[in-house]
Amino acid sequence: MGSMFNYLAPWRQQIPILSGNRKRRARLTFAEGEFAAVYAMSDVHGCYKELVEAHRRIEEDAARIPGPKLIVMLGDYVDRGPDSSAVLEFLSKTPPPGFQRFVLCGNHDAELVKLYRKPARILEWLGFAGTETLHSYGIDIERLLQSAAGSETIARIIRNMIPKRHIQFLESLPVMLRMGRILFVHAGIKPGIDLKRQKDSDLMWIRQPFLDEGPQLPVLVIHGHTPARIPTFGPQRIGIDTAVSATGRLTVLTIKGTRVGIL
Repeated sequence: MGSMFNYLAPWRQQIPILSGNRKRRARLTFAEGEFAAVYAMSDVHGCYKELVEAHRRIEEDAARIPGPKLIVMLGDYVDRGPDSSAVLEFLSKTPPPGFQRFVLCGNHDAELVKLYRKPARILEWLGFAGTETLHSYGIDIERLLQSAAGSETIARIIRNMIPKRHIQFLESLPVMLRMGRILFVHAGIKPGIDLKRQKDSDLMWIRQPFLDEGPQLPVLVIHGHTPARIPTFGPQRIGIDTAVSATGRLTVLTIKGTRVGIL
């Protein structure tokens, strides 16, 4: 495990940039030393209480650290858990004092946007995971389907009940954040492909061959998407999706200087 952390140094100085390609979600880059501490978590999946508790513990830990701090959210805020709407409301608000917070997009978040824009896909989306999300907005989708409500009726209800600002928030989310040799994404990257050529779909959906091969680039990838009971350490990667909606455990990874830990 220790050898993996050698990828944290040295870091190359960079300046914050946004992708100018409007067809892709933004990719963010920050310089080494921009933040005194970085806290990352992934796959909240509607678990609002655990999200709030994680932020409380982060603030408690960071109180001893001078300088600016960063919280990085690695995607999948909706589905599975009971409070997707509360999670999105929380994350769209101002972060704690002394912190910046960057919220990356996961595949479940992108799918919710697609449903909102194209509700004719409702059955496909429900088969994917979305019933709990609609419940969190007060939509009894089972009753609607049993009543043989048409797609136009369901679309109108979804658009009336889900605040447009939540959808706009999800549409605005970047898909990658880089700090020197540390890369934060939801799912992983396509091994050996230059970061500028990585597709949004891979960054939000990939499992293999990334999980077995790692990035095949000089980076350490912090990711979620593939659940496990404890954080997983693979080739040049750390997976921090600990399936909070099933286990109750929301993992927070910390980076302080060149040291990586679990809060």
